[in-house]
Amino acid sequence: MRKTMAVTAALAVALTGAAAPGHAEDRNPADEGTGGVELSAVGTYHADSFDSAAAEIVAHDPRTQRLFVVNAEAATVEVLDISDPSAPAKLFDLRAPGIEAADGSVVEEGAVANSVAVHGGVVAVAVEAADSTDDGWVVFFDTGGRALNAVRVGALPDMATFTPDGRLLLVANEGEPDDEHTVDPEGSVSVVRVNRRPAALTQDDVRTADFRAWDGDRELRPGVRVFGPDLSTGEPGTPGRVARNLEPEYIVADTAYSAHVVLQEANAFAVLDLRTAEFTDIVPFGAKDHLEPGNELDVSDRDGGIRVENWPVYGMYQPDGFDSYRWRGRTLLVTANEGDTRDRSGYSEESRLADLVEETPLCEDSPRLRDFVADNDLGVTSLEGLADDAALGRLTVTSADGLRADGTCYEDVYAFGGRSFSIWTADGEQLFDSGSDFERITAEAEPDFFNSNHTENSFETRSDDKGPEPEGVVLGGVSGRTYAFVGLERVGGVMVYDVTDPHAPFHVQYLNNRDFSAEPGTREAGDLGAEGLTFIEAGDSPVPGVPLLAVANEVSGSTTLYRIDRA
Repeated sequence: MRKTMAVTAALAVALTGAAAPGHAEDRNPADEGTGGVELSAVGTYHADSFDSAAAEIVAHDPRTQRLFVVNAEAATVEVLDISDPSAPAKLFDLRAPGIEAADGSVVEEGAVANSVAVHGGVVAVAVEAADSTDDGWVVFFDTGGRALNAVRVGALPDMATFTPDGRLLLVANEGEPDDEHTVDPEGSVSVVRVNRRPAALTQDDVRTADFRAWDGDRELRPGVRVFGPDLSTGEPGTPGRVARNLEPEYIVADTAYSAHVVLQEANAFAVLDLRTAEFTDIVPFGAKDHLEPGNELDVSDRDGGIRVENWPVYGMYQPDGFDSYRWRGRTLLVTANEGDTRDRSGYSEESRLADLVEETPLCEDSPRLRDFVADNDLGVTSLEGLADDAALGRLTVTSADGLRADGTCYEDVYAFGGRSFSIWTADGEQLFDSGSDFERITAEAEPDFFNSNHTENSFETRSDDKGPEPEGVVLGGVSGRTYAFVGLERVGGVMVYDVTDPHAPFHVQYLNNRDFSAEPGTREAGDLGAEGLTFIEAGDSPVPGVPLLAVANEVSGSTTLYRIDRA
């Protein structure tokens, strides 16, 4: 079995047939004279650490041709020389513990590096405290590895990014509760005035954007998920109800003045004014209707095969990574619709449908469920049959949504993630969703390992739980066209789409640098668990005139560089 597998746009045509409105149009870019692109693996660096988050987030510095890769296991950032991209070589580590911050605190042993960003020779590392409910830090280095400064930020700083001009650093402080849900910090975004002089920073240069306005007079839009145990939710108007519940996951700084922030568990995004360090809006993503043509999915790991079908399920998009671009004067958001749950000992919304309905049944008078049972060709003849293992019984769903107001039964079924990528306006209007493309394409590429997990070579063990699980997405321009590169966390690999026209994107390539004939945990298995992606423009590339894509793979602990050539 070949280690590098590729599925092109021509294959996608055979898989999906005619496209549904708003879904991927199956056209080969070569047929349209658009040029197209083709990825090929060039070189890989191995941390030689299996299933330990040894390669999570990756950032590139064009001045030194170095990659900065977060190794969460070692609580460090590994610095790689990619001047020869075919042979990435480790130079040294950036280590945060022991560094004194501007407020007099010291980054403690046991702290965890979560994210890294680079701009203008400055490296910023987001560092989580040993107790994740305590405030964390951002530690600044130069690209040569010298520590410059550190400042205190919020609890569980999980992502960091610079504004395009490099004057501000934005940090998503997720503020997750402890396992027992007895301590629940507020989610927030730290806005740090770097102004290219990190060594001179004081704690006064850090502003905090929070969600307290929605605990007061500000009305939360319907569809923004605020849920959980009483500590976090309570009744509307409870102090801290919203501020503690919303957990910033990922940030894209669109301009020097504005940013968008994904609130993954809440299935929404927030709009951040960087001039005031205040959130101006919270916009829900809504739900994907898997009964709609083009939105099919495989819902069970016990159905005896690959069954990408329509089911009466709503998918909450809940993106993790996302990116943005400008189109005809408008900012558009491109999201990787991973899905995420709240699942701790003190509170869990996560359940298999069969277990959920044992306590609270499906509503017999739900028009959506009743009509599906009356008219389907999947062999489901009753509401009870929907909960069979070969139907929806194994599917991971939420107990927090779909419940009738009186609590007697579930009117609708909500699952996690969209198994897709989407394009949205800044107002939350969806322009495009890739529908069922990812499962159909991966099924054709590797039918024996369809919806495999990333820690084992298996057959459809993830069908009942978020499928291929799109984790991250990055955009890049090649020869005047815009492409989306989407990493699949579970089965692995990168999906490539041309998104130049946001109303009519099309699939270009699927490339998976994984060998299913090799044992996971060995180098021969290749890349497992695509996590962070970085696009390196042609003008910044160590290969003159050739853009690259860097992908950090958290399970295999490998970082792979791909060259992007015109097809």
